[in-house]
Amino acid sequence: MDELMNILNGIDDSIDWENEKALIDQRLLDSFGVITLVSELEDQFSVEIDAAQMIPDNFNSAEAIYEMIQRLREK
Repeated sequence: MDELMNILNGIDDSIDWENEKALIDQRLLDSFGVITLVSELEDQFSVEIDAAQMIPDNFNSAEAIYEMIQRLREK
């Protein structure tokens, strides 16, 4: 989770990543941020995030992002 938090803070350190639960719904994380994040996640965690994974439920919180990474690593 620390690696993920470092990536998220690198994208925007003004967001309270640990507590925010509506990153997409509240438009705190825009489409450019999602694309940047996906690229960083794929590189850092050696996963492939396809279009089917790019849904709000997977990106609304740091916890949801981390859970998605864990699912993808298990494949």
